[in-house]
Formats: sequence, structure tokens, C-alpha cells
Amino acid sequence: MNKILNEVGHALASKKFWVELLIMTLGMMMTAICVYYFLVPSKLIVGSISGLSIVLTNIFGSMGVNISLSMMISIINAILLVLAYLLIGKEFGLKTVYCAMILGPLTKVCEWIYPWENLAVTNEYIAKMPGADPGAVYQSVMGNPWFDLLCCVLILSAAQTMMFSINASTGGLDILAKIVNKYLHFDIGKSVSVAGAIICLTAFFINPFQMVVIGLIGTWINGIIVDYFTANLNNRKRVCVVSKDYDRIRRFIIDDLDRGCTLYEVIGGYTNEKSIELEALLTKDEFSSLMAFLDKNEIKAFTTAGNVSEVYGLWAKDRKRTRKHAEKR
Repeated sequence: MNKILNEVGHALASKKFWVELLIMTLGMMMTAICVYYFLVPSKLIVGSISGLSIVLTNIFGSMGVNISLSMMISIINAILLVLAYLLIGKEFGLKTVYCAMILGPLTKVCEWIYPWENLAVTNEYIAKMPGADPGAVYQSVMGNPWFDLLCCVLILSAAQTMMFSINASTGGLDILAKIVNKYLHFDIGKSVSVAGAIICLTAFFINPFQMVVIGLIGTWINGIIVDYFTANLNNRKRVCVVSKDYDRIRRFIIDDLDRGCTLYEVIGGYTNEKSIELEALLTKDEFSSLMAFLDKNEIKAFTTAGNVSEVYGLWAKDRKRTRKHAEKR
């Protein structure tokens, strides 16, 4: 018990905990806005657990088994949260539990601040679709399901990217996407699309064909945007420098930029001279600092740089990490 209390106390005292808590809360507020203002009025099902719950509730209702929507969402989320804890990891599971718990209250906050009924208009576009329920009233905040879709996907993709960057998720579909990403090694965006498409197809039971297609397109766009945001968020520079002053450059990378580097002995194909090449993975700002250092100190160097979208292994995000300085030669 003392060990657990010490771990909790250490977490609460760290800046990382409060920063990530703020990111998760902001991300879930964005998700709540998407669900409340865009999905609920238009009844769009964009590969979400909420959409799957709507479908299953209707299916069970037609069989004479009445299960409330909130109960169905709770059952599915409970199963997925257990899977997240067991298959992905303790940290991911606990963060996702927090996110799943605050989605409902944040949706209520949106309702309290400004109900969507004050914004929505009757959507004639959906009502005229073949297969639409003639007795149903279809509404939309933006006046057109395509505009609702675009607004929802852009905001939701940004929220999902924020969550994935700190090893968390908005819950529901994102848990399935993370499992697909971990075990099938798909890009996270493709994982979102695959998991979402499977859920979208279940909407054939309750929605017109065109609405299902709109949902599938939205899920596909969602995956593309998540990949785009993730690539830009994780983008790094692989920098290669060949110079006689390689040791000064090495010291700058290690001591000033607080990054590691790798040294290779290379032979010039034209001069046949032996030299040392340094390779390092840097952020864009760090790469700019390195180039400024070379220019300021008039160091002659042959430098190349390329973009790296993903980094696995030892990449320190905490710039204040404790490390031992490399010994000077």
C-alpha cells in the first residue's frame, strides 16, 4: 500500500501528470463537441462506439429485448476498457478510463451551455434520400450532412492525435484502433479507418444507404487526417554531418541539444580520405540550432537532412532527463 501511495504521490507532484491531464481533458471536450453538435442532430454514424450502440439497441429492440442506449454504450466501453488494460498496457488503460468517464459529463456541459436544438435546422437533404423514414425528422447543425461530417472529422481527428501522442485515447473506437495498430502494425490512421469501417457497415440496419456511405467516407477521411496530424507531430530530422571538427559538433549535440548521436568512419569516394560522419535525430528547432552553431563557429561541414515520421525506442521527450555526459576524447 505504501508503494502505491508513493507512486501516486510522485505522479501528482510531476509536471508531466498535470500537462497530460490538461491535454486529455481538452481532447475529450473537443470529442464531446463533435458528438453533441454534429453526430447527435444528424444521426451520422462515423465509425464510433456510440454509433454501434445505436445500431445494436435498435436490433435488440426489434427482437423484443429493450436495452437503453446509455446501458449499451456502458457495456461496450467496459469490455473495451478491459481489453485496453490487458492488451495495450496499464498506462493506456488508466488514461482511457479517465477519458471515457468524463465524456458524458462534458456532453452535458455542452447541452447546458448551448443546446444543439437552438442551432439545428430541418435537413431536407436526408429526408429525401431513398430509404429514409418518412415519419422521422432529420436535423443538422450545418444544414447539410456533408458539412456536419467535415466539421466533426476535423475536430475529432485533432483530438485523437492529441490523445495518441500521450499514449491515451478517447475510448471506444480508438481502443480498437490502438489494438489493430499494436498487433497488426498498421499506421494509426489506417487502424482508425479499418476499425471504423467495420462499425459503419452495421449502420445499414437503421440508416439509408447514402447515410452509410457518408459515414464510411467520413471514417476514411478521419484516418487520413489522423495520419497527417500524427506525422507532423512526430516529425524528426535525420541529420548526417561530415566534418573534421566532428568532436565539437558531437559535444554541441550532446551538451547543448541534449541529444545522442552516432559516429561512423567513412571514406570519401573522390578523395579516398578517411573521415567521421555524425548521425543524429533532431526536432526541427534542434536542427535549426545545429545549423546556426555551424554557421556561427564557421565550421566546415557537409550536412544532409531528411524527414523521419516515426521514431521507436529511446527517444527522450523529457528534455530535463538525467544523463551522463559523454567523456571528452
